[in-house]
Amino acid sequence: MMELNICHLYPDILNLYGDRGNIITMKRRMEDRGIKVNVEGCSIGETLDANRYDIFFIGGGQDFEQEVLLKDLGTGKAAEIRAAVEDEKTFLAICGGYQMLGQYYKTWDGVQLDFTGAINIHTVGSKERMIGNYMFETLPESSGAVVVGFENHSGKTYLGEGVSPLGKMLKGYGNNGEDQTEGARYKNVFGTYSHGSLLPKNPVLCDFILQTALERKYGQIEPLAPLEDTLELNANEYMKQRLSK
Repeated sequence: MMELNICHLYPDILNLYGDRGNIITMKRRMEDRGIKVNVEGCSIGETLDANRYDIFFIGGGQDFEQEVLLKDLGTGKAAEIRAAVEDEKTFLAICGGYQMLGQYYKTWDGVQLDFTGAINIHTVGSKERMIGNYMFETLPESSGAVVVGFENHSGKTYLGEGVSPLGKMLKGYGNNGEDQTEGARYKNVFGTYSHGSLLPKNPVLCDFILQTALERKYGQIEPLAPLEDTLELNANEYMKQRLSK
């Protein structure tokens, strides 16, 4: 039996807009296919041994919560995260968690918070919030699916050399409201501003992420068996139609 181990980083702190639903969805979709899943949380003061895990999930949080985490990241977690990223472990990071994987966050009044530096992105705060339901199309190398979600952020994220966008905006702001990009893809990192939560109503992307993690661990495998996704696909289609008007 195949088995995946998931690490939920800071589950008690980074969980805006039901981001925990992404863990529930990944676990359920794997178990429905006979794949064993183990989920463990790792929060402030707890040691992270990245070698134990196949998937890492980081949810969203407010700016002050990110500041609270900086000291804890400096105790060794940031180094473990960087090593896991370079080892091509699979990461799904949402909003504040996505920003934390980058080089730094500079607030609108010029205060710079240095983050993990796991991927070559940086974020600059603005006074304007980018908020609302939105839609983007992932690039072919990230499934090619049309993703619907909800964004709420004042930080504008910019991608550096070696990092590709997760997708291109169809409706909404995305990374910064300027270049029509959304999220980031580096190795097996999937970063996005999509709350809502992301995976329940985007099963194609969810399965792509799970397939990525399985193939990182077991090598080339058969595509995941289809599930009964009528409700999920109907939810996705409803939002696509609503956002296309």
